Formats: sequence, structure tokens, C-alpha cells
Amino acid sequence: MAENELKQIISELDSLKANNVNQAPQLLSRAKLALLHLKALVPSEDTQPQHLALATSVLELGALNSIKLKDTDAFTRYYQQLQPFYSLSDNSQALGRQSNQSKVTGLYLLLLLSVGDYAGFHTVLEGLEQSSGKEHLEKDEFIQYPVRLEQALMEGSYDKVWGETKGERVPSEEYAVFSEVLINTIRSEIASCSERAYPSLPISNAKNLLFLDSEGAVVQFAQSRGWVAKDGRVYFPQQEEEMLAAEKNVMSSSGVVIENTLGYARKLETIV
Repeated sequence: MAENELKQIISELDSLKANNVNQAPQLLSRAKLALLHLKALVPSEDTQPQHLALATSVLELGALNSIKLKDTDAFTRYYQQLQPFYSLSDNSQALGRQSNQSKVTGLYLLLLLSVGDYAGFHTVLEGLEQSSGKEHLEKDEFIQYPVRLEQALMEGSYDKVWGETKGERVPSEEYAVFSEVLINTIRSEIASCSERAYPSLPISNAKNLLFLDSEGAVVQFAQSRGWVAKDGRVYFPQQEEEMLAAEKNVMSSSGVVIENTLGYARKLETIV
């Protein structure tokens, strides 16, 4: 009974569309309860192969629907729960081509990139190379996508990153969610560098620099950063304040130098 109910829930989860993805948490709760009855929520050597496959499908669907709901904490929990299932060799044979292991793992790599955890990224990638082999990974589009992004980030080639996150290069709709997060992170880094490097920039230049679609988007972004947009330029208040402070320091230092120089001059006149 539990097995048939579980298959029905998996079918419902698999068919969820964007407009009803909010139903996923309730369906997943029912699925986990069914897995408990089957003693398959946590894998063991005694768990029947078909139950391992069903449990893996539930957890993978939980991970993928968590991404659609933009719940990265839930996604991370599902990813961690899946690891003991993936480590069972018998399970990989039972799953066959139905497993979403590559997709879920690639998404986790992309999550690590989006939060700047490069050490974690390489740890996971090295583990995959040991378990699956480098040649196999090089043919896996779900793994190669975050690998290409990481290489571009290390090179500082943000334009390549931008290109990878557009259109047909994105492997699936779930990847588009993290790609957006990654671009926002890069945009924030570029903005911080710009604030330190320039007192202002033309809005047209800022649009290209920040990978924004329109000058109106630049104005909105400027407002969110506390910048001032006027007369076709964006001004960085922090940079202006630092420049004014530096000028005051220079003037203060110059005043001391001038005063000391005048003092020396008076002493020289006295000696003469």
C-alpha cells in the first residue's frame, strides 16, 4: 500500500508546474511518511533496491522543487540526504537512467559558486572525479556548466559568465535560478570595485559594466546602492567623501609644512 501511494506521489511531484509548485512541500511530507513505513528514508544494506530507487526519486524531486521555490536551505538538506543513496553501488544500478544525480550535484556546485565557497566547490569536484572518473565528468553537461563558470570567474572573465547564464547554454530551468543569484553576486562585486576606483561613471558605461538591460535598470540599481544618478552619470558618495577627506588631510599637512617653513625662515633671518 505504501509503495503504491509513494509511486502516485512521485508522479504528482514530477508533473508539478511553475504555477502549482507551492504544493511540493505537502506532497514531499506525505512521501517521506510513506518512506518511513517502507523503512527506506535512510538507506541500509537491507533496504530493497526498488525502495532505494523510490527514496532517491523523492529526495531528488525535493531538491529540484526546493530550487524552484528558491529555498536554498531546503535544497542543501535534500542534497545531503541524497549522498548515502548515491554512495550505494547497487542503488546506481537500480536507478539506471532515471536518476537526477548529475543535475542535483551540478546545482549544488552552482550553489557553492554563488556563495563564493570555492574550497567546497573543488572538494566536491575532486570527489566526483575519484568516483566517476574525469572523462565521464567531461561529457556531463550538468557538471561542466558550473565548471566553466568557475573557470571564467577565476580568470575574471565576467563577460563569459554572463554569456553562460543566457539562453540555451543553461542546462535546465533550475540552473537559471542559481545563475541569476551568481550574476547578482558578480554585479555586487563589480559595483564595490567601481565605488573604490571612480568618483562617477556615465550611466551608459555603468549599464555595460554591470550587465544591466537598460539605463532605467542602472538608475534603480544605483538607488539600491545609495548612489546618486543625475545628468547622465552615477556618482559614488563614498568615493566623494573619501576624496574630500583626503583633500582635507593634504591641506592640513600642507598647512603644517608651510608653518614649519615660515618658522625656519624666521630663524634664518635672526641668524643673519
